Amino acid sequence: MAHVPEPPVTDHHSQFDLLRQRRFLPYFTVQALGAFNDNVYRQAIIGLLGAMALAGTLSADTRALYTQLAPAIFILPYFLFSATAGQIAEKLEKQRLIVITTAMEIAIMSLAAVGFVLQNMPLLLVALFCTGLQSTLFGPVKYSILPSVLRPEELTGGNGLVEMGTSISILLGMIFGGSIFLLAGAAGPYVAAVSIIVLAIAGNLVARRIPRVDAGEPGLAVSWNVARESLRIWKLTRRQPAVRNAVLGVSWFWFIGTVLTAQLPMYAETNLGGTQALYIFALALFSIGVGAGSLLCEKLSGRTVEIGLVPLGAFGVSAFMLDLYFARPGQALAAGLSVAQFAGAPGSWRIILDLTGIGLFTGFFVVPLFALIQSRTPRAELARVIAGMNIQNAAFIVAAAMIGIALQQLLGWSIPQLFLALAIANALVAIWIFSIVPEFFMRFVSWLMVRTLYRLELHGIEKHVPDEGPALLVCNHVSYMDALILGATIPRPVRFVMYHRIFNVPVMRWIFRTARAIPIAGAREDPALMQRAFDTIDAALAEGELVCIFPEGALTKDGSIAPFKSGVERILRRAAEAGRPVPVVPMALRGMWSSMWSRRDSRIGRMRVPRRFRAHVGVVADAPVGDPMVTAEQLEARVRALRGSAE
Repeated sequence: MAHVPEPPVTDHHSQFDLLRQRRFLPYFTVQALGAFNDNVYRQAIIGLLGAMALAGTLSADTRALYTQLAPAIFILPYFLFSATAGQIAEKLEKQRLIVITTAMEIAIMSLAAVGFVLQNMPLLLVALFCTGLQSTLFGPVKYSILPSVLRPEELTGGNGLVEMGTSISILLGMIFGGSIFLLAGAAGPYVAAVSIIVLAIAGNLVARRIPRVDAGEPGLAVSWNVARESLRIWKLTRRQPAVRNAVLGVSWFWFIGTVLTAQLPMYAETNLGGTQALYIFALALFSIGVGAGSLLCEKLSGRTVEIGLVPLGAFGVSAFMLDLYFARPGQALAAGLSVAQFAGAPGSWRIILDLTGIGLFTGFFVVPLFALIQSRTPRAELARVIAGMNIQNAAFIVAAAMIGIALQQLLGWSIPQLFLALAIANALVAIWIFSIVPEFFMRFVSWLMVRTLYRLELHGIEKHVPDEGPALLVCNHVSYMDALILGATIPRPVRFVMYHRIFNVPVMRWIFRTARAIPIAGAREDPALMQRAFDTIDAALAEGELVCIFPEGALTKDGSIAPFKSGVERILRRAAEAGRPVPVVPMALRGMWSSMWSRRDSRIGRMRVPRRFRAHVGVVADAPVGDPMVTAEQLEARVRALRGSAE
């Protein structure tokens, strides 16, 4: 009986669907509550310091000392305990660990509540150190849990929601915590004490709703040698060049964020001419931008881990930060402006746009990096890699603070000059990272080409392309852009097998080589190259990778599907004989024949604007075939049925 393909269902999903599912919503709520409570607590400490200073119970010098000590005390546990935290997060079942850390938060916030009521700063600083310790323990599980509860095509959207939730929670926590002593007056210590305990209890109750998530490496023996394990775990982040540079990119994100947010209070006062309210407004613009950029990543990436957005984000941050310098290079002409007065002043909307744009492109920059780290790191190592990244992040945060102080105090730089230097440094760092690992820039070029030239409609890819393990994808071959389109729509990295002459097309050759495509030739044309190609395909499948071939062996000359060649059978039989049979997933491209880069146009015609600019192109996948004895003719029939009448 001939196979009848399932009716294709368009893969239309929204990342917000995750917020209605138990596998994600409780976790999302816990991490948002944690970020909110941390910032309520830290801002409440600042508020208490101000209240004590006004009451005359604290000297100006002592207040300044506590203000400078607080960030260092909070960040210190990341250096001391990240290695241990990464091992524990790898060894324990993840939901249990989250419940433990949120229970710790209740105890820590109870101690902090006593400090608020007694107005005892040493006790509050001890609790702040413990809060840093709790955050250190939570950090590795916060990001390592996502690949276990999300499918590969959901990683970008899930990370976008997490970054959005974190940035907005930090902002709201700062506003709420900073308002407690302003609004509650003498009752401020009691309001702060009750608030942080209630938030901690809420986080623990929600954590108990998170479904069980298995440990990454339950048999891991935890080493308590902090120095040795810190170095070992940091080295884990450097095993793969793409992961190493993604980790470096995340740390650089923290560097930029530290410099920017540390300077915003004085920038709002000195250069914008505003009050505390204007500082909060500027911080809100940046935070809202980060949230919006994080959420947009899924739509822009097409539900894949699209690291092509990283160069776009990096250079976008530099462009807006550069414009921020020119928008207000000197001091404000007025002082004491309210938010409304600032917004009505000449040139203010340019600054508003720049601050929002910096945040927006920061979201484009950091979300794909987190998704890349999660998708390319083995599950049994991910929590430790996140812990190693946290150690590096902490070092970058400290370096950012020290460099900012040195440039201003020793060299006398103004805040706009610091922003200018950061814009230039960010561009240079981005160029350096992308030159070391060209995959980032390659993905940007291919993403830009595909999203500019085509409008993609996807059917069955999420359902039928395996989330993990090896698989052979077979597809009709219509244009020189086929591999780029498929690569842009399949959530996992794909090794494409392509005719060596297409592989060597100028410009495209660099993209294909960087994407680790496999060139192949006919047996009569170059038998040695053909054999190397089959060996490489078999090795890739043995490593659990996705491999895509175009069994027609050449581009269609008339829009129809040519007979499939027997090479696909050779690949499947070889894998089966080695004791590792692989499924084969039939796929079809629709609408490519009348779009750009097919053979319907002459070579000169392909260089002109195509007849169907932004052509609608369909990418369809059908259920995998598990029979290693399937024939090329049978697969050809499946692909023909998938494509239907659409050329």
